[in-house]
Amino acid sequence: MTDLRLSDLARLLPGLKLSTDAGDLEHHGRDWTRRWTPAPLAIAFPASVEEVQGIVRWANREGVAVVPSGGRTGLSGGAVAAHGEIVVSLDRMNRVLDFDPIDRTLTVQPGIALEAVHNAARERGLLYPVDFAARGSCQIGGNIATNAGGIRVIRYGNTRQWIAGLKVVTGTGDLLDLNRGLVKNASGYDLRHLVIGSEGTLGIVVEATLSLTSPPPPSQVMLLAVPAMDALMKVFAEARRRLTLGAFEFFTDRALHHVLAHGAQRPFGETHPFYVVTEFDAADENAEAAALSFFEHCLNEGWVVDGAISSSEAQAAALWRLREGITESLAPHKPYKNDVSVRISAVPAFMAEMQALLSAEYPHVDVVWFGHIGDGNLHINVLKPADLDNAVFVEQCEHVTSLLVDTLQRHGGSISAEHGIGLVKKPWLGSVRSEAEIALMRGIKAVWDPNGIMNPGKLL
Repeated sequence: MTDLRLSDLARLLPGLKLSTDAGDLEHHGRDWTRRWTPAPLAIAFPASVEEVQGIVRWANREGVAVVPSGGRTGLSGGAVAAHGEIVVSLDRMNRVLDFDPIDRTLTVQPGIALEAVHNAARERGLLYPVDFAARGSCQIGGNIATNAGGIRVIRYGNTRQWIAGLKVVTGTGDLLDLNRGLVKNASGYDLRHLVIGSEGTLGIVVEATLSLTSPPPPSQVMLLAVPAMDALMKVFAEARRRLTLGAFEFFTDRALHHVLAHGAQRPFGETHPFYVVTEFDAADENAEAAALSFFEHCLNEGWVVDGAISSSEAQAAALWRLREGITESLAPHKPYKNDVSVRISAVPAFMAEMQALLSAEYPHVDVVWFGHIGDGNLHINVLKPADLDNAVFVEQCEHVTSLLVDTLQRHGGSISAEHGIGLVKKPWLGSVRSEAEIALMRGIKAVWDPNGIMNPGKLL
């Protein structure tokens, strides 16, 4: 560590683990976007709140930008460090700190993986319900920073609904203790909710108190083959009417193609244009009868043409893999990703316009889309042709994204449903937020982070 600034940081915080190893710089300097070359100054691995505060105060004095780093599973470039920043990895702050059985809360450090939170809640007979495919590698701090959603938003909502309290180190190095787990707290602005979804631009989450809930009753998973796009919302409406839904997801035949190539088992003998995976309560025989009645009704109406229902945990996992394995199966193809949302009622009209747009603009490119149709969130993945230069590919995709933004605006939608704005979506923030809103956001950041060191260039 020849940089004098780092020598000074090491002197100020002698117990702090610092790395300038090329492999660490590469690994911790980027996220899943893979569009920027990592170039951080160093990676800091604090083990305590005091070390996080010390890093931020040092960064202010030295004028060094700070990039908070969790599992880096985001898709908007929010955790990229490409301009000499210090990356603050929360990997070492990964413990469960407290459990309160009366409040039904779990207090954790920000570097704990989502799956570890699930396990900790389950060991105590409770449930932390936010869930998605990256559960094994994403971290709670990052989930909070992006207000992560996932596959069960339809029943439980986003991360925001499950944060009872936060401790945050601001851009000045101050430590805030927000809400302290209170259910009712009518004492002015709830600053906790400014931090949730702020993408690390206001401060660094150093502790979170998570609300837990009772485990759901036993469930079953059903996979449905759907012959046409206009039947998807009809199936959803019928499922919501007849069943108690925990999840309702869809994907296309192209998505299934890639997941099968990645090792999943083919569910049906024939290929169909669309598929639905739905999870629903199945506590008794009446629930199972309702599920069969739902399927028969959809079959008679021509909304579905085939189906499969789980009868074991292994079968349920196999059906879920067809949906949850999509992102991993597409990664080798370097996809350009859009993560958009509209109101649930606007989904049919938006999907029709979107499909027409994608077909016209990408006539010879593999476009894979899937999503959480029960909450209006769609994921669009454009796979890069092997012989096309990456810069040209991104330029072409950004042109189509601009057209997609126009479609979203007509339907009152958002260019970012659950991965944040980061670097990737900054050009289109104005399509979702008014000039007055953006001005207020800038003002808030200036108060929390007056020297502009916290994740600069992201979001705003």
